[in-house]
Amino acid sequence: MTITAAADGSALGNPGPAGWAWYIDEDTWHAGGWPHGTNNQGELMAVLDLLRSTAHLPQEPLKILCDSQYVINCLTKWMPGWKRKGWKKADGKPVLNVDLLKDLDAALKGRSYTFEWIKGHAGHELNEAADVRARAVATAYQHGTDVPSGPGFSPDVPPARGPEVSGPHSSAPQSSVATQPVVETSAAGAPASALRSSPGVFEEPDLFSSLEDEEPSVEASDPVAVVTTLEQRLLEPEVRSDLGEVARILHPDFEEIGSSGRSWTRDEMLLALSEEDAADIEYRPISAARLGEDTILLQYRTRRSAGRSTLRSSLWLRTPSGWRLRFHQGTPE
Repeated sequence: MTITAAADGSALGNPGPAGWAWYIDEDTWHAGGWPHGTNNQGELMAVLDLLRSTAHLPQEPLKILCDSQYVINCLTKWMPGWKRKGWKKADGKPVLNVDLLKDLDAALKGRSYTFEWIKGHAGHELNEAADVRARAVATAYQHGTDVPSGPGFSPDVPPARGPEVSGPHSSAPQSSVATQPVVETSAAGAPASALRSSPGVFEEPDLFSSLEDEEPSVEASDPVAVVTTLEQRLLEPEVRSDLGEVARILHPDFEEIGSSGRSWTRDEMLLALSEEDAADIEYRPISAARLGEDTILLQYRTRRSAGRSTLRSSLWLRTPSGWRLRFHQGTPE
């Protein structure tokens, strides 16, 4: 049976606090990173750790979903030439990230695998899940909080730990059957389970987290109904505890000013929401206004059980992949 996994990397500042992650489903993913690294290093390390974590199943074909043309080209086009030249580029300069590439070269030997390019930030569920985890790690390093690492490939087989980029890397076990890589390209997404990140150390989040993709089954001809339904979904405990679902609703540049007065970025809320205790939130609509063809402003009131009410405003934007929440503010009454 083919193992299908998405691999992704993230670096805040590039270079800066960096994370990597691969994702198969909610129970099978792994993430790690470094205080300082690049996006390309994260992308490469995600693939390397996936290969190491599945090395005990060399007979299983591996399908790697990747939004990095750099990674795919490195491993399927450029690496043979670099090796012949002593890991030098055509201009004679050393190949970047050579330690990671050498370890990947060893880990790929004997494995049956394909790479499929997918467009990043386009609603592909596996890619979104890997991306969110990689960015959560980078954000954790940035803030000095706990790094979410995930369960690995299985409870019985612990995943390989990501080494420092500048340090040595151990090679993965190799199969006796060599297979040539196949590169596929697709923008289509395969279904995946929801994602959960390990908690970070933040203040209590006010209302929302962040990410992006799928719409509820409401008539597309009624944008206000679509947006209102999405807004109400973000108040449901089962949705709020499912960061993958929240990811499909929020705009990539989402911002919030919470009822405490704190400003929240997308990544901060992503980590903080995992600490929230699920509770029912009462929704009372006030108004919904079309500010333009692609902009809707919602105003409403919420009340948590045994809590005071809060006035809320949400600005929704229509994007090529649907309506996304761009900005939210809560004001206590």
